[in-house]
Amino acid sequence: MSLSTAVTFPPTQWADHSITWGQQTYVMGIINATPDSFSGDGLRTSDDWIERATAQAEHFVAEGALFIDVGGESTRPNAATVTIEQEIERVVPVIQALRAHLPAQVIISIDTYKAEVASRALEAGANLINDIWGLKHDPSMAEVARSYGVPVVLMANMRGYQKHEIVSDVTRFLSAAIDRALAAGIPWEHIIIDPGIGFGTTALENLTLLRRLGELRLLGRPLLLGTSRKSTIGKVLGDLPPEERLEGTAATVALGIAQGADIVRVHDVREMMRVVKMSDAIVRGTFQQPDA
Repeated sequence: MSLSTAVTFPPTQWADHSITWGQQTYVMGIINATPDSFSGDGLRTSDDWIERATAQAEHFVAEGALFIDVGGESTRPNAATVTIEQEIERVVPVIQALRAHLPAQVIISIDTYKAEVASRALEAGANLINDIWGLKHDPSMAEVARSYGVPVVLMANMRGYQKHEIVSDVTRFLSAAIDRALAAGIPWEHIIIDPGIGFGTTALENLTLLRRLGELRLLGRPLLLGTSRKSTIGKVLGDLPPEERLEGTAATVALGIAQGADIVRVHDVREMMRVVKMSDAIVRGTFQQPDA
């Protein structure tokens, strides 16, 4: 399915924010408040980590990111889990600093599957929840999203899932996650979905999901795509390390936009913002000819 034939969505509005879907692709910059990120950009490795996180987020916004996604626990395979208290201690100071320094229109996302962490992050100034378990891991998460009136990204997570056919599996997972959100009273317009590239999926399954990404538009919600520096790119390009996966990431972003991605979550905002602008000019027709 190309974007030209995809479903269009009404705006997502909450508090002082409004997102209009379909006119452009939004960029989400990643802030890893961890010491063990798979991509090598974990900031919790020195005493000045809050200042470094703030500076990185400011650069991301200057380069064009509307969303800043803050996470305090690595989600790479076999990563060590952290306690709720540890995760709060990592993310809350960063979010407070970002809220104090970033423009009000910037949307700060908390990347967590724990309701208490999400609640504390929202109190600190976050505006959106990004849940890698689609409200499935912590039964209280849906109520947190509903009570604070913020949008939630529901990601498909195939870890431990009995898979049959990957696109159908992801569709079922996301459909159930949407049902959980609606049953909890989360407004339809506050739901964003993510196919979960690399979460319990093989390289071949990830390529299939990317090739058929447009089919998920039939679920009726905007799509977030997170492929940045992921292992599938490294495998396809000859076992490249994360820091050498820029061009591969660019290909997935461009083709993802052609399939209807509305938000792309990336580490390299400046470079991917250029990919987004070029892709939007082709796919969405956003380019305006300068006056002679």
